Amino acid sequence: MTLKDYFEGRSGICILSSADTSGKVTTAIYSAPRVLEDGMVCYIMRERLTYRNVIENPHAACMFIEHGGAYQGVRLFLTKVREDSDQDLIARMTRRHLSPEEDKAKGPKHLVIFRVD
Repeated sequence: MTLKDYFEGRSGICILSSADTSGKVTTAIYSAPRVLEDGMVCYIMRERLTYRNVIENPHAACMFIEHGGAYQGVRLFLTKVREDSDQDLIARMTRRHLSPEEDKAKGPKHLVIFRVD
């Protein structure tokens, strides 16, 4: 089973951990990552702490916990390889839709792409 098959067939919660250059760690709840055709994974990120951390330090970790109470899931170790600020692409990949006013008020979004280590 590929990661793409895994994430398309399950629901759950994703906890993304990152650290700044001094090693100060943070965690944040995200949607499950999108898996691209080349096996890379991506997240839509706003300009908050996790995004700033992966700019400073490209390494992150994702712990995905499946819904269902059986404590099943996957853990991914990630390295940022690039990002994209194409708002049309981001809009097509967005799962949760806000009104245009709400979305703008929350700040800019970036598509951050990671290699799975």
